[in-house]
Amino acid sequence: MLDEHIRTYVESVSSAEPDILAALNRETHLKVLYPRMLSGPYQGRLLSFISHMIQPKAILEIGTFTGYGSICLAEGLAEGGKLTTIERNAELETMIRKWLAKTGNTEKVTLLFGPAKEVLPTLTGPFDLVFIDADKYNYLDYYETVFPIVRQGGFILADNVLWDGKVADLTITDKETTGLRQFNDAVSNDDRVDTVMLPIRDGLMLVRKR
Repeated sequence: MLDEHIRTYVESVSSAEPDILAALNRETHLKVLYPRMLSGPYQGRLLSFISHMIQPKAILEIGTFTGYGSICLAEGLAEGGKLTTIERNAELETMIRKWLAKTGNTEKVTLLFGPAKEVLPTLTGPFDLVFIDADKYNYLDYYETVFPIVRQGGFILADNVLWDGKVADLTITDKETTGLRQFNDAVSNDDRVDTVMLPIRDGLMLVRKR
């Protein structure tokens, strides 16, 4: 994780947050509990950048929250591409759909509600890009469940993998930290993939399926 003055500089020389996403950002902070769960301007631009590089036809997102990350990822979809996103909290549906409509993503995004462990087995893929940003102690289960439906050469991204640095402190053993540590260890030792962890925001794991 970057020092504050370096982070400020990095953000100042990166593409700015689009106005419509800034409005979603503000509404999330005003109306929704735990707004820190939002991807945010810098990481949002990174998600958009990665998506544009890959130009995926099919994206899967696990953990929609208020739709900020979904909208960023959808920016790089190939012509006719679709994003499927899973959210456990159905109370967010009205807000999510409102912002999908405002950003012109209603037809591009399929919004599914329910526990990801129940929804994921119903999906067939193949997906070019998967973004995991849900309950941290289930990351490894999500990874193993989606792996067969990620195309060869496809990508999996996982957010919050540094968890405020707690994953590096083996004396911390709460279930979220332990779950993320197990995920990080498993993925880094998985000979089916190539991985890079970026110390951006709260840590972003990049995984490419060989």
